[in-house]
Amino acid sequence: MSPNSPSPGSVRSAAALNEQIRALWIRAGGHLSPQERAEYELLVVEWAAAVRDEIVEAA
Repeated sequence: MSPNSPSPGSVRSAAALNEQIRALWIRAGGHLSPQERAEYELLVVEWAAAVRDEIVEAA
């Protein structure tokens, strides 16, 4: 995990994570390097957890 990666249980919102994912794709020009792919995968997992948390809170 990179030093910039949040610890498990991060409290970032799904919207903030979505913005970070979009920015990664823009920076990469649509083609992810192996390192960017790993970062993308971590962000998507964190985003999915944030979405679940937001759905549970809304219920």
